[in-house]
Amino acid sequence: MSTSKHFNLPARLLHWLMSAMILTMLFVGVGMVASITQRPWLVDLHRPVGIAILLLVIVRLINRLLSPPPPLPADLPTLQSIAAKLSHLLLYALMFAMPLVGWSMLSAGGYPIPMFGSLHLPAIVPHDPALYAVLRCAHTWLAFLLFATVLLHLAAALFHAWVRRDGVFQSMASGD
Repeated sequence: MSTSKHFNLPARLLHWLMSAMILTMLFVGVGMVASITQRPWLVDLHRPVGIAILLLVIVRLINRLLSPPPPLPADLPTLQSIAAKLSHLLLYALMFAMPLVGWSMLSAGGYPIPMFGSLHLPAIVPHDPALYAVLRCAHTWLAFLLFATVLLHLAAALFHAWVRRDGVFQSMASGD
């Protein structure tokens, strides 16, 4: 466990960058299913941003392992401490799962997965329309879970910033 009261600079930069990317992806995903006319360019944005999130979460996890987060306040109730730890595990799991399920879904659907120019991702599961249907449903439900988890994370951050004023929010908002 870290003795610093703040996350290191790479952790803070990755947190805020990925926060913006994930919120963008949630709204892009809604736009993709809500608008036929806007869907093509939103899909073209969704794929590379999703893969970027997958790559960044790997970097973020490595950074977290090499530079552990600051400890939670000693007076934080046990249930809140457990909830914080579990919600972070869930966020990391979802940041991995969402892009992998999306990539798998496109692979199972037999769709090409263009990224930029002539760069295409390879299929990671075999073409299978039934698997595609399951993965599409899973991607949707994981997106709902991610959205709910992000909202709870934001609510907890604001609770720490405005109610408890215990430095938890500040540990991610600024450096030493």
